[in-house]
Amino acid sequence: MELKINYQYSYFIHPFVIKVTKNQQYLLKILKDKRFELKVFQKSKDLNLYQYFLPKISQFLFSSFSHSKMKLDKLQELPEDTKSAILSKYPCTIFEYNLKEDIQGKTDERGVFFKIQKINLICFNTGICFFVMKTNLEDTKEFADLLNFNYKFREINSESHNLNNYDKIYLQTSTFSDVNKLNEFIKDITGSDIETVKLDIDTQKFLTYSYVCIDQSAWNQENEFEKIQYYFNKYANFLPADNSADITEEVTTFSKWKYANIGITKQGVALFASSADINNFTTLPEEFETIYFYTYILNLYKKIYLKKLEKEFSSNQNLKEARKKFIDFTKNLWIQEVTENEVGSNINFKLNKVFELDRLYYEIKTKYDILYKNLNIEKYTKSTIVIAGVLVALLIFNILNYINMIK
Repeated sequence: MELKINYQYSYFIHPFVIKVTKNQQYLLKILKDKRFELKVFQKSKDLNLYQYFLPKISQFLFSSFSHSKMKLDKLQELPEDTKSAILSKYPCTIFEYNLKEDIQGKTDERGVFFKIQKINLICFNTGICFFVMKTNLEDTKEFADLLNFNYKFREINSESHNLNNYDKIYLQTSTFSDVNKLNEFIKDITGSDIETVKLDIDTQKFLTYSYVCIDQSAWNQENEFEKIQYYFNKYANFLPADNSADITEEVTTFSKWKYANIGITKQGVALFASSADINNFTTLPEEFETIYFYTYILNLYKKIYLKKLEKEFSSNQNLKEARKKFIDFTKNLWIQEVTENEVGSNINFKLNKVFELDRLYYEIKTKYDILYKNLNIEKYTKSTIVIAGVLVALLIFNILNYINMIK
């Protein structure tokens, strides 16, 4: 059976890390790049996000929700140096890239063409950032084309990538003449990967966040999901269409819908739906790339920040500062409920499990407890030595005084 596509898109996410001390400098660089604009979230146009996230998480991700129009206007009018200083204090700042609207004509080559729909830059004030790019295939209904595209495109950061020669997949946009130009742009924006590699983050492959709604002829009341689950497993593991090996990697699945399933792995998230339900090509695609997408980003951030804290504790340098960061993270993020939305809460739970956030957190907490205990013992020992020294000095002084008195 060859599956057909009704609707699809894929987000490709590249995490990268910059030094905290260079955070303001990096924001200034992006502000000066006129191809980017500061993304402002407003309750009127982003109501779904505002209602979905609970206040503390909403404020962490989207600070502009709490700003009045006057305050936002004043921020935009400030000099870039001042603006970068202010933005560097916000937990999260998001930029949008201005893509050109004109599209170059297709070549005479036969193959699969894809378009870049949007590019965003998500920057946290801890130096953890995400380069995010939304793509969609053009003029194809073949599910196999989507499998091949997701499989190969996620590797364009790899030194050995060769996208143009793989199943004839072509970039279709005027903003970048070819994939190599796109790759150069990504490297220019994300900069050196030294800090990223230190945290053992894969810089060779994109994380992938993909949505597909297949034609209902393959999945409906008569044809159950089990008949096409093999295709879902390929899709959720981001494997090519010609992969014939048994898929042994476990996929964490979730579904609250009759004709839609979500697959979650450490490589990304994939939603597989059928057009048998009208919501799967109307409401659900929009929810998946907004409220559930930022739930994914939030959990990715937690994972990377915990790895960053673990490294700081392991280095045994500036433990007082690391301790403060860990307490702030616990108070401001870890113990905070993300949403009261039932589906969102379940997705958040599944992401937590796949990323092993509990294990990471409690490993750091154990290190913190041991180091803090040792630090207190060391302080107590030093204090005891000082006190003992003072007592010995007083004893000698009293003895000398007594000797002088009996002479």
